[in-house]
Amino acid sequence: MKRTRSLLNGLVACGVALAMVSTLAAQSAMEGAAKVVRIKGSARYTTGKGAWQPLKVGAVLRPGAVIQTSTDKGSYVDLVLGDGEGVMPRPVAYNPSAPSSSASVTYLPRSEQNTVRVMENTVLGIDKLSTLQTGADVVTDTQLDLKAGRIMGNVKKMSAASKYEIKLPNGVAGIRGTFYDITADGIVRVITGSVVVATVSADGTVVTQVVNAGQQYDARTGQISPISQAVMKEIEPVIPTGPAQAAMPTSYKVGPEVHYVSPVRGKPWWVPGPPPVVPPPRP
Repeated sequence: MKRTRSLLNGLVACGVALAMVSTLAAQSAMEGAAKVVRIKGSARYTTGKGAWQPLKVGAVLRPGAVIQTSTDKGSYVDLVLGDGEGVMPRPVAYNPSAPSSSASVTYLPRSEQNTVRVMENTVLGIDKLSTLQTGADVVTDTQLDLKAGRIMGNVKKMSAASKYEIKLPNGVAGIRGTFYDITADGIVRVITGSVVVATVSADGTVVTQVVNAGQQYDARTGQISPISQAVMKEIEPVIPTGPAQAAMPTSYKVGPEVHYVSPVRGKPWWVPGPPPVVPPPRP
Protein backbone atom coordinates (compact mmCIF):
# COMPACT_ATOMS: atom_id res chain seq x y z
CA MET A 1 0.00 0.00 0.00
CA LYS A 2 2.78 2.40 1.00
CA ARG A 3 4.64 1.49 -2.17
CA THR A 4 1.57 2.26 -4.30
CA ARG A 5 1.05 5.56 -2.51
CA SER A 6 4.68 6.54 -3.06
CA LEU A 7 4.38 5.68 -6.74
CA LEU A 8 1.24 7.81 -7.05
CA ASN A 9 2.90 10.70 -5.25
CA GLY A 10 5.86 10.41 -7.62
CA LEU A 11 3.62 10.49 -10.67
CA VAL A 12 1.77 13.51 -9.30
CA ALA A 13 5.06 15.29 -8.66
CA CYS A 14 6.22 14.52 -12.21
CA GLY A 15 2.94 15.79 -13.60
CA VAL A 16 3.25 19.05 -11.67
CA ALA A 17 6.85 19.48 -12.83
CA LEU A 18 5.89 18.90 -16.47
CA ALA A 19 3.01 21.35 -16.16
CA MET A 20 5.37 23.98 -14.73
CA VAL A 21 7.84 23.43 -17.58
CA SER A 22 5.06 23.68 -20.16
CA THR A 23 3.77 26.86 -18.55
CA LEU A 24 7.23 28.44 -18.54
CA ALA A 25 7.77 27.46 -22.19
CA ALA A 26 4.40 28.89 -23.15
CA GLN A 27 5.16 32.11 -21.28
CA SER A 28 8.52 32.51 -23.05
CA ALA A 29 7.00 32.08 -26.53
CA MET A 30 5.94 35.48 -27.80
CA GLU A 31 3.71 36.28 -30.75
CA GLY A 32 5.31 38.73 -33.14
CA ALA A 33 3.85 41.23 -35.57
CA ALA A 34 4.51 42.93 -38.89
CA LYS A 35 4.78 46.70 -39.01
CA VAL A 36 4.03 48.71 -42.15
CA VAL A 37 6.92 51.14 -42.69
CA ARG A 38 6.13 52.32 -46.22
CA ILE A 39 3.29 52.29 -48.75
CA LYS A 40 3.37 53.40 -52.36
CA GLY A 41 -0.03 53.54 -53.96
CA SER A 42 -2.88 51.98 -52.03
CA ALA A 43 -3.40 48.74 -50.13
CA ARG A 44 -5.89 47.14 -47.79
CA TYR A 45 -5.94 44.41 -45.18
CA THR A 46 -8.27 42.14 -43.26
CA THR A 47 -7.86 40.41 -39.93
CA GLY A 48 -9.66 37.33 -41.22
CA LYS A 49 -13.17 38.42 -40.28
CA GLY A 50 -14.14 39.38 -43.82
CA ALA A 51 -14.05 43.18 -43.50
CA TRP A 52 -11.32 44.97 -45.47
CA GLN A 53 -9.73 48.16 -44.17
CA PRO A 54 -7.35 50.67 -45.80
CA LEU A 55 -3.73 49.95 -44.89
CA LYS A 56 -1.68 52.85 -43.54
CA VAL A 57 1.95 53.41 -42.59
CA GLY A 58 2.51 52.52 -38.95
CA ALA A 59 -0.12 49.77 -38.87
CA VAL A 60 0.86 46.72 -36.81
CA LEU A 61 -0.46 43.44 -38.23
CA ARG A 62 -0.75 40.29 -36.15
CA PRO A 63 -0.79 36.69 -37.43
CA GLY A 64 -4.05 36.02 -39.24
CA ALA A 65 -3.97 39.27 -41.20
CA VAL A 66 -4.06 39.31 -45.01
CA ILE A 67 -2.67 42.16 -47.13
CA GLN A 68 -3.77 43.05 -50.65
CA THR A 69 -1.93 45.65 -52.71
CA SER A 70 -3.21 47.79 -55.58
CA THR A 71 -3.05 46.62 -59.18
CA ASP A 72 -1.37 49.90 -60.14
CA LYS A 73 2.12 49.28 -61.50
CA GLY A 74 4.87 50.31 -59.08
CA SER A 75 2.75 50.17 -55.94
CA TYR A 76 4.01 48.21 -52.94
CA VAL A 77 3.96 47.79 -49.15
CA ASP A 78 7.11 47.43 -47.02
CA LEU A 79 6.88 45.36 -43.85
CA VAL A 80 9.24 44.74 -40.95
CA LEU A 81 8.67 41.37 -39.31
CA GLY A 82 9.37 40.81 -35.64
CA ASP A 83 8.06 42.62 -32.60
CA GLY A 84 6.07 45.29 -34.44
CA GLU A 85 8.49 47.99 -33.33
CA GLY A 86 10.04 48.90 -36.67
CA VAL A 87 10.92 52.59 -36.90
CA MET A 88 9.73 54.87 -39.67
CA PRO A 89 11.76 55.49 -42.83
CA ARG A 90 14.74 57.84 -42.65
CA PRO A 91 17.50 58.84 -45.07
CA VAL A 92 20.33 56.32 -45.33
CA ALA A 93 21.96 57.14 -48.66
CA TYR A 94 24.24 59.98 -49.66
CA ASN A 95 25.22 61.07 -53.15
CA PRO A 96 27.46 64.16 -53.30
CA SER A 97 26.99 64.62 -57.04
CA ALA A 98 23.18 64.59 -56.95
CA PRO A 99 20.83 67.43 -55.96
CA SER A 100 19.56 67.24 -52.40
CA SER A 101 16.00 66.77 -53.63
CA SER A 102 16.97 63.46 -55.24
CA ALA A 103 18.48 61.92 -52.09
CA SER A 104 17.35 58.36 -51.55
CA VAL A 105 15.04 57.82 -48.59
CA THR A 106 14.48 54.29 -47.45
CA TYR A 107 14.06 52.14 -44.34
CA LEU A 108 17.10 50.95 -42.42
CA PRO A 109 16.13 47.86 -40.38
CA ARG A 110 17.87 46.77 -37.23
CA SER A 111 20.32 43.93 -37.68
CA GLU A 112 17.91 41.33 -36.28
CA GLN A 113 14.84 42.40 -38.29
CA ASN A 114 13.48 40.70 -41.38
CA THR A 115 11.91 42.82 -44.11
CA VAL A 116 9.39 42.06 -46.86
CA ARG A 117 8.24 44.12 -49.82
CA VAL A 118 4.76 43.20 -51.06
CA MET A 119 4.63 44.13 -54.74
CA GLU A 120 1.64 45.33 -56.75
CA ASN A 121 -1.35 43.05 -57.32
CA THR A 122 -0.32 40.73 -54.49
CA VAL A 123 -2.22 38.97 -51.72
CA LEU A 124 -0.07 37.95 -48.73
CA GLY A 125 -1.22 36.25 -45.55
CA ILE A 126 0.71 36.49 -42.28
CA ASP A 127 0.16 33.05 -40.79
CA LYS A 128 2.70 32.89 -37.97
CA LEU A 129 5.31 35.12 -36.31
CA SER A 130 6.60 33.72 -33.03
CA THR A 131 9.74 33.96 -30.93
CA LEU A 132 10.81 31.46 -28.27
CA GLN A 133 13.60 32.20 -25.81
CA THR A 134 15.34 28.90 -25.09
CA GLY A 135 18.17 30.30 -23.02
CA ALA A 136 21.07 29.73 -25.37
CA ASP A 137 19.24 30.67 -28.58
CA VAL A 138 16.29 32.61 -29.86
CA VAL A 139 14.05 30.38 -31.98
CA THR A 140 11.78 32.14 -34.44
CA ASP A 141 8.97 30.70 -36.56
CA THR A 142 7.83 32.77 -39.54
CA GLN A 143 5.15 31.54 -41.92
CA LEU A 144 3.87 33.69 -44.78
CA ASP A 145 1.21 32.67 -47.31
CA LEU A 146 1.77 34.09 -50.79
CA LYS A 147 -1.68 33.58 -52.28
CA ALA A 148 -1.09 35.68 -55.40
CA GLY A 149 1.49 38.08 -56.80
CA ARG A 150 5.11 38.67 -55.80
CA ILE A 151 7.17 39.49 -52.73
CA MET A 152 10.81 40.31 -52.06
CA GLY A 153 12.47 39.93 -48.70
CA ASN A 154 15.62 39.93 -46.66
CA VAL A 155 16.02 37.26 -43.97
CA LYS A 156 18.66 37.87 -41.32
CA LYS A 157 20.76 35.22 -39.63
CA MET A 158 18.64 32.77 -37.61
CA SER A 159 19.37 30.05 -35.07
CA ALA A 160 19.52 26.45 -36.33
CA ALA A 161 16.09 25.62 -34.93
CA SER A 162 14.37 28.67 -36.45
CA LYS A 163 12.09 28.46 -39.49
CA TYR A 164 11.10 30.91 -42.22
CA GLU A 165 8.62 29.48 -44.72
CA ILE A 166 6.61 30.97 -47.56
CA LYS A 167 3.57 28.99 -48.63
CA LEU A 168 2.80 28.97 -52.35
CA PRO A 169 -0.44 27.86 -54.02
CA ASN A 170 1.35 24.68 -55.09
CA GLY A 171 4.14 24.26 -52.55
CA VAL A 172 6.36 25.89 -49.96
CA ALA A 173 9.73 27.67 -49.89
CA GLY A 174 12.09 27.36 -46.92
CA ILE A 175 14.45 30.30 -46.49
CA ARG A 176 17.56 30.89 -44.38
CA GLY A 177 19.78 33.97 -44.37
CA THR A 178 18.59 34.94 -47.82
CA PHE A 179 17.67 37.88 -50.01
CA TYR A 180 14.84 36.41 -52.10
CA ASP A 181 12.30 37.28 -54.80
CA ILE A 182 9.34 34.90 -55.10
CA THR A 183 6.15 34.84 -57.14
CA ALA A 184 3.02 32.83 -56.36
CA ASP A 185 3.27 30.97 -59.68
CA GLY A 186 6.58 29.44 -58.63
CA ILE A 187 9.40 31.68 -59.85
CA VAL A 188 12.08 31.85 -57.14
CA ARG A 189 15.11 34.12 -57.39
CA VAL A 190 17.89 34.12 -54.80
CA ILE A 191 20.42 36.94 -54.48
CA THR A 192 22.23 35.70 -51.38
CA GLY A 193 21.95 32.48 -49.37
CA SER A 194 19.73 29.66 -50.60
CA VAL A 195 16.09 28.61 -50.77
CA VAL A 196 14.65 25.09 -50.73
CA VAL A 197 11.49 24.86 -52.83
CA ALA A 198 9.08 21.93 -52.57
CA THR A 199 6.21 21.80 -55.06
CA VAL A 200 3.56 19.24 -55.96
CA SER A 201 3.49 18.25 -59.64
CA ALA A 202 0.37 17.42 -61.62
CA ASP A 203 0.72 13.70 -60.88
CA GLY A 204 1.04 14.32 -57.13
CA THR A 205 4.80 13.89 -56.97
CA VAL A 206 6.66 16.22 -54.61
CA VAL A 207 9.58 17.93 -56.35
CA THR A 208 12.31 19.49 -54.18
CA GLN A 209 14.85 21.94 -55.53
CA VAL A 210 17.64 23.94 -53.88
CA VAL A 211 18.07 27.41 -55.39
CA ASN A 212 21.42 29.06 -54.67
CA ALA A 213 22.63 32.65 -54.88
CA GLY A 214 22.45 34.13 -58.35
CA GLN A 215 19.96 31.53 -59.59
CA GLN A 216 16.38 31.67 -60.79
CA TYR A 217 14.13 28.61 -60.54
CA ASP A 218 10.85 28.19 -62.37
CA ALA A 219 8.78 25.52 -60.63
CA ARG A 220 6.43 25.30 -63.60
CA THR A 221 9.18 24.06 -65.93
CA GLY A 222 11.73 22.79 -63.41
CA GLN A 223 14.40 24.93 -65.06
CA ILE A 224 17.23 26.75 -63.22
CA SER A 225 19.01 29.66 -64.89
CA PRO A 226 21.17 32.63 -63.90
CA ILE A 227 19.30 35.78 -62.87
CA SER A 228 19.38 38.30 -65.69
CA GLN A 229 21.11 41.64 -65.24
CA ALA A 230 17.81 43.45 -65.80
CA VAL A 231 16.17 41.59 -62.92
CA MET A 232 19.24 42.09 -60.70
CA LYS A 233 19.02 45.86 -61.19
CA GLU A 234 15.36 45.73 -60.23
CA ILE A 235 15.87 43.63 -57.11
CA GLU A 236 19.05 44.95 -55.50
CA PRO A 237 17.89 48.47 -54.52
CA VAL A 238 14.75 47.19 -52.80
CA ILE A 239 16.29 46.52 -49.38
CA PRO A 240 19.22 48.69 -48.28
CA THR A 241 21.02 45.79 -46.64
CA GLY A 242 20.96 43.80 -49.90
CA PRO A 243 24.14 42.61 -51.57
CA ALA A 244 24.57 45.64 -53.79
CA GLN A 245 25.05 47.86 -50.75
CA ALA A 246 26.16 45.46 -48.06
CA ALA A 247 29.09 43.92 -49.89
CA MET A 248 31.14 47.12 -50.27
CA PRO A 249 30.66 50.79 -49.41
CA THR A 250 30.08 53.21 -52.26
CA SER A 251 33.17 55.27 -52.99
CA TYR A 252 33.83 58.56 -54.72
CA LYS A 253 36.96 60.66 -55.22
CA VAL A 254 37.36 64.26 -54.07
CA GLY A 255 40.77 65.62 -55.02
CA PRO A 256 43.51 63.26 -53.79
CA GLU A 257 41.24 61.62 -51.19
CA VAL A 258 38.92 58.66 -51.61
CA HIS A 259 35.77 58.92 -49.49
CA TYR A 260 33.40 56.07 -48.72
CA VAL A 261 29.65 56.02 -48.10
CA SER A 262 28.68 53.48 -45.49
CA PRO A 263 25.70 51.27 -46.46
CA VAL A 264 24.72 51.28 -42.79
CA ARG A 265 25.50 54.77 -41.56
CA GLY A 266 24.38 56.47 -44.75
CA LYS A 267 27.02 59.21 -44.63
CA PRO A 268 30.66 59.63 -45.61
CA TRP A 269 33.23 57.87 -43.49
CA TRP A 270 36.96 57.39 -43.78
CA VAL A 271 38.88 54.17 -43.43
CA PRO A 272 41.41 54.45 -40.56
CA GLY A 273 45.08 53.89 -41.30
CA PRO A 274 46.87 54.52 -44.58
CA PRO A 275 44.79 55.72 -47.54
CA PRO A 276 43.58 53.04 -49.94
CA VAL A 277 45.42 52.47 -53.18
CA VAL A 278 43.47 53.94 -56.08
CA PRO A 279 44.41 52.59 -59.52
CA PRO A 280 45.26 55.30 -62.05
CA PRO A 281 42.72 55.99 -64.80
CA ARG A 282 43.20 54.16 -68.03
CA PRO A 283 44.76 56.22 -70.84
